[in-house]
Amino acid sequence: MRCILCESFSFSFVCKRCQKEFLTPSFSTRVLPCGFKIHSFYSYSDIETLLKTKHTFLGFFIYKILASNSFSLFAKEFSFPSLVYALGIDDHTKSGYSHTAILTKSLKSKNIKPLFSHLTAQNQVNYSGKTLNYRLENPRDFKYTFKKDIDVIIVDDIVTTGTTINEALTKLKKNGVNPLFALTLADARK
Repeated sequence: MRCILCESFSFSFVCKRCQKEFLTPSFSTRVLPCGFKIHSFYSYSDIETLLKTKHTFLGFFIYKILASNSFSLFAKEFSFPSLVYALGIDDHTKSGYSHTAILTKSLKSKNIKPLFSHLTAQNQVNYSGKTLNYRLENPRDFKYTFKKDIDVIIVDDIVTTGTTINEALTKLKKNGVNPLFALTLADARK
């Protein structure tokens, strides 16, 4: 097969050279008005083409590569005095896989345990390309179904306005959960 970035022969959809050159994370942090931190590994514009494969067959492989180059490396270095759970936002299966489940799973380490299907949206509205007003008028209406008194890292693929993460944060706190911060692949803020 060929690398989708440089088109050279590769055993992976993104060759090792391109992964090193284009997929080295440039960590950034956004702080919501409530003080909650969202850490992102890439700028949206840097990996936009790769992110747009999300709902395709190819997206499964691309998201695994992105997760390996960012989330997995983070998990190896992360330490905390107690066990922390990684909780993907609405990790339901779409197009044959869940992109947030791939990211959440890549955080598995001695300090982080992934959780699946415990923070699900009751409203499956698509926010892609929608305005902040639209997002606020059509909340995801999250349902949380795991235990209280745990520390969690909220996981999502892209942060745009922060509305989804803020709604997840509110739901978790109402259910007695302590969200430490959020991790996303990309920050779409211009």
